[in-house]
Amino acid sequence: MMNVGQTLFETMAHIVRALVMELDFHNDQHGRNGLLATYIQFSCTLPHPDANQSAGVSCVPVAMQAPPYRAASMLAHSAAARSSSNPDLSGGHARPHDDFSRWLDVAPCAARPIERTGSMRTSYDSNVHMMMGPVYKKLVHEEVVLQWVVSSGSVREAALSNCWFFFELMVKSMAQHLAETDRLDAPRRLRFSEQYVDDITALLNSIVADIVQRYNKDYKLIHGLNTSIAFFIYDILSLMDRGFVFALIKTYCREIAKKITTVTDSYILINLKLDFLRIVCSHEHYITLNLPFGTSLTGSAPVSPSPSMTSSQSAGSTLSATSAYRDGVKHANFADLSSAYKHQHYLVGIVLSDLAAALETSNASVHNRAINLVKNLLSCHDSDPRYTDSECKSRVAALYLPLLGVVMDSLVQLHDASLTSRGPPSHVMDAESGSQSHPINQNVAMAIAGSSVFRRPSASGIEELDPFKTRKMQLGAENTRNLLSCFVWVLKNASRRTIDRWWEDLSQTQMQQLLDVLYFGVSSFEYKGRKYLKKQNQQLSHKNTDIKSKLEDVILGAGSARSELMLRRREKNPPSPHMSGDRVLRWRKDKTHYKQAMEQQEKPRMEIEYDAHIEGNLATEASLIGLDMLEYIIQQCERSDSLQSSNLLGAVLRVMQHLLSCNQSELVLQNVFASQRSLVFKFPELLFEEETEQCADLCLRLLSHCSSSLSVIRSQASASLYLLMRQNFEIGNNFARVKMQVTMSLSSLVGTNQSFNEEYLRRSLKTILLYAEEDTDLQETTFPEQVKDLVFNLHMILSDTVKMKEFQEDPEMLIDLMYRIAKGYQTSPDLRLTWLQNMAGKHSERNNHAEAALCLIHSAALVAEYLHMMEDRLYHPVGCVAFQRISPNVLEESAVSDDVVSPDEEGICTGKYFSESGLVGLLEHSASSFTMASMYEAVNEVYRILIPIHEANKDYKKLASIHGKLHEAFNKIVHQQGKRLFSCFYRVGFYGSKFGDLDGEEFVYKEQPFVKLPEITHRLESFYSERFGSDDIETIKDSNNVDRNKLNPDKAYIQITYVEPYFDLYEYRSRTTDFDKNFNLKRFMYATPFTSDGRAHGQLGEQFKRKTILTTSQSFPYIRTRIQVIGRKQLVLTPIEVAIEDIQKKTAELFEALSQEPPDPKILQMVLQGCIGTTVNQGPMEVAIVFLSDVASGSKPASNYHNKLRLCFKDFIRRCGDALRRNKTLISPEQREYQKELERNYKTLFEKLGPILLNARVCIAKA
Repeated sequence: MMNVGQTLFETMAHIVRALVMELDFHNDQHGRNGLLATYIQFSCTLPHPDANQSAGVSCVPVAMQAPPYRAASMLAHSAAARSSSNPDLSGGHARPHDDFSRWLDVAPCAARPIERTGSMRTSYDSNVHMMMGPVYKKLVHEEVVLQWVVSSGSVREAALSNCWFFFELMVKSMAQHLAETDRLDAPRRLRFSEQYVDDITALLNSIVADIVQRYNKDYKLIHGLNTSIAFFIYDILSLMDRGFVFALIKTYCREIAKKITTVTDSYILINLKLDFLRIVCSHEHYITLNLPFGTSLTGSAPVSPSPSMTSSQSAGSTLSATSAYRDGVKHANFADLSSAYKHQHYLVGIVLSDLAAALETSNASVHNRAINLVKNLLSCHDSDPRYTDSECKSRVAALYLPLLGVVMDSLVQLHDASLTSRGPPSHVMDAESGSQSHPINQNVAMAIAGSSVFRRPSASGIEELDPFKTRKMQLGAENTRNLLSCFVWVLKNASRRTIDRWWEDLSQTQMQQLLDVLYFGVSSFEYKGRKYLKKQNQQLSHKNTDIKSKLEDVILGAGSARSELMLRRREKNPPSPHMSGDRVLRWRKDKTHYKQAMEQQEKPRMEIEYDAHIEGNLATEASLIGLDMLEYIIQQCERSDSLQSSNLLGAVLRVMQHLLSCNQSELVLQNVFASQRSLVFKFPELLFEEETEQCADLCLRLLSHCSSSLSVIRSQASASLYLLMRQNFEIGNNFARVKMQVTMSLSSLVGTNQSFNEEYLRRSLKTILLYAEEDTDLQETTFPEQVKDLVFNLHMILSDTVKMKEFQEDPEMLIDLMYRIAKGYQTSPDLRLTWLQNMAGKHSERNNHAEAALCLIHSAALVAEYLHMMEDRLYHPVGCVAFQRISPNVLEESAVSDDVVSPDEEGICTGKYFSESGLVGLLEHSASSFTMASMYEAVNEVYRILIPIHEANKDYKKLASIHGKLHEAFNKIVHQQGKRLFSCFYRVGFYGSKFGDLDGEEFVYKEQPFVKLPEITHRLESFYSERFGSDDIETIKDSNNVDRNKLNPDKAYIQITYVEPYFDLYEYRSRTTDFDKNFNLKRFMYATPFTSDGRAHGQLGEQFKRKTILTTSQSFPYIRTRIQVIGRKQLVLTPIEVAIEDIQKKTAELFEALSQEPPDPKILQMVLQGCIGTTVNQGPMEVAIVFLSDVASGSKPASNYHNKLRLCFKDFIRRCGDALRRNKTLISPEQREYQKELERNYKTLFEKLGPILLNARVCIAKA
């Protein structure tokens, strides 16, 4: 008889490969051909032995033909002797009766226990299966797997490339075989022969070996093998013994794990395994396969319908888990990834173990696959109609209880969606700190549940270690959101009994971690609104368009040299008109059939609306689940004194405040307010004695919601705020702390948030006042009067807020209003500090870094003043006097008045900045702002105050950093000598009743270095034109004194004049550098030329000049960019004094150019040209003739001014000569002619001025 089995298998493999290649457009992402798959499922008729045929048969029960176990020593012999269709195997043909005899000897029928079926039907009727079968006839699935196992070379490769086909053919044959032999009700282990089971084991072992060995060589083939195995196991879970199938899964996991521990690029294998689990776990009986009963968390249940044939503890039942629990296994073992948990809940144990290990890796793709695997499973459970009952769903949730610990352990990896505006929870520690407890038992036995594929076995073969030693990688926003959605799903659906038992075994550290996870969950599920979703969709669409256009440019060669050459050639030889445009392109993606499927188009409006609706519901659901857990924790704290003494309640309050700070639905806010009031009522000391900073934050959140447009929210927020005041008052007959915190919160709200509604906030304040008036229990106390005073103060702040809103476009007026509010809080250090910080923020937004630095210096001086009163330490600055070297303005922060509140009084100086660390933070921030303002000398003064503090604390790391920054600052001072640009100043006068309080006032404005007179004029004109109308605003062009009687009372006038810093002669001794001449400025000067007859300019002999010296109330730089003028002084210079000043100015320019080191030839030549150039010879010469010629001729008596002018000319001539000699040493050969020209001009000037100066000297001497 000819053996054609291997030939037929080879032929089939080549035919399938040819069809798959030819019909590739029917292939899916896994390489499966849809046409062939449809053929197998619906059209293929497989041959099957006739059950009625009796020739050459033996009446043996099927149970005896398929024993569940075979001795390992018999495998090789039976594999070689059982097939007559394989020519490569040695040995003669085995007779059927011989095989029956051998089977009967190994496993007699009487010794086999009867087991339950997977379908939970009645016990198996042995009479049905006492059928006669032709043993010598071959079954399709048995022959396929046999020929596959013994194949090699090209035949095996052809089969592997399309293994899905043979797997589906085997599944079809197996199902058909069970149906035609009426074995669907038979015990699973008796459905198929032992030989077939062994062949499947050998086949899958060989394929897994191929995956392990070739994973990084041919990914497409390996990916197909991996998915095909997964789908095959998925299918046979419904047909074969599930214990055997679990053993196959365990073998796969073990082999992959071994390979992962030995390679560095293991991410491909990890992803393959996660894909494998995704497919296997999508089985319709996945929950049943995980045995969701028999533990303390899941309760009792009937006997398992799927007994494991590899279990060492059970021969026919999995009740061993229940008995083990009864023998002393704690319920905590089933709340984490313990060996008991993995043994009982096999598949979900693998999934969660791999999730925990995947989070330890530093690969985003692995994170995404592992998290999505769990998320998709929970989504399927949630939508499964079989588990709609709450009890069923609670049992499903109990299966995933270890997921809570996995998420809590990955706390440091979670992405905080509110990180930019709100810091992370205080309990989030660094991943390497090692201070977090790890609830997962690392030493679990490798029992049937198996171990994570990401574990490295120890020398003993039992201990499991994590092979990934890299630092934990931060999860992305989407992965964090998906992981937290799984977390809240388990919390929602787990029964209270399950949560109670889980909570009992949590440490306080784990409780804090739970609250921190809830904190992150609030941020992750915060509702962003329709506008945000629409904007996000547009950005994604534009990004895809940009990427596509870049890809097309690359493929088409756009912008390359070749494309330009082709374009020029096309211009010389244009294509014929009959050629279509499509033929010119060698790649047209729009003509391909996959374009529409691959591109991501912008979502339509209805879909965005639907997404927004879903997002809103999800945000509400997640917030309510988190709030429910907070209530549970509060209840547990009420029952436990130890929990009350911990910081757990503070963390609960922090999460509640975070809920209030995020966008929430009306339903959520109402419940949060109720929970918050309950918490404050039960534990009032939490806010008023322990968590003072949280009291301030809570007041801020409540005030923010008091301005809500929803009346329900306003009433809830008002009630919570009133209860806060009442509780504080009942503790000590005074609510100074809440009063201070509410006022500070409103001040901060006004300074930072411009979106609140003032009218609604006033209504809420009126509601609070009404509560106080109608509270009968406190009518005999001072409480109603104190509430009334507080509400009045808050109304005053709101009034100033209205003005701030009007002047949002006028930064100077806005800062003045904030300055006025801050000055009103001179005796309230906390509030003044708040407003100073608000002003610093506004200045930073406008790049006024010097003003921002001064705001921080004033804040630090205020803190130092009160810190000195509270803690008198030698290394602390002695109040604000220590800051006087930086700016004399800081003396405003002195706490020397009679109405200064003592820092010992309740509610005063309770903020975090009134401490040594707060002072250090303010000073470091101010030094950074001074650096950005290029005021390096001030940086040195700041660090003079900081260094003693760090020296006292022996913080050498900080000291090293400070000295490094000082080194950089001093280097910049040296390198930027003469190159630094400082601010310029302008005097601005306001005239007209339209200006209100500003009418008749004068200010000095500090502007950026490059701001010229036309620029500031245009800015002020534009602003006030929009406010008053362009016809009602005029600018006075000159700098003369303004006559108010000549102005139109119906118009507004602005006078803008450039001013310069003014110093007396003695001040120049201490102001030697450019920085000294531009820092701490209080006097300014501008000059106005005029003549006796009223003209602005005239001849030299009749040209007068009026110098106006202005004095400001504070020194520049200050916490404001404009300072009011409080003093004015005018000096009138005669014509000769004007001339003396001009000659002195030119001489000073020459001296400065000569003093530069190294000398700058360009500057020197420019100054020389201005002094003795041919075009300006008449300047100095004309001055000498006008003022000294009459004195030289004796026709006019000499005066001191004439002698001073003569001496100025003498100095001027000498400086010109020095400059010429210096320039001669600096010029290049081609500039010699230019040098000779300058020397001739100098000689001419000297010859003409010499006689005049000489004669003048004689006349002056005679006089």
